[in-house]
Amino acid sequence: MKKEDLKGKSADELKKMLLEARKEQFNLRFQHSGGQMENTAQMRKVRRDIARIKTMMNGQKAAA
Repeated sequence: MKKEDLKGKSADELKKMLLEARKEQFNLRFQHSGGQMENTAQMRKVRRDIARIKTMMNGQKAAA
């Protein structure tokens, strides 16, 4: 996910994307603890996506 992908999104869409990313992070944590995770870099990617989404949400809030 890139910053440009998030620019055109509304606040509701960003909230939905944040919820999905957090669910994915939750599932990845369980896979990691159970030893079933194949791609450990995926956790870092999801964590950074969450940060990007939250940054865009805060930027929209500040602009309003």
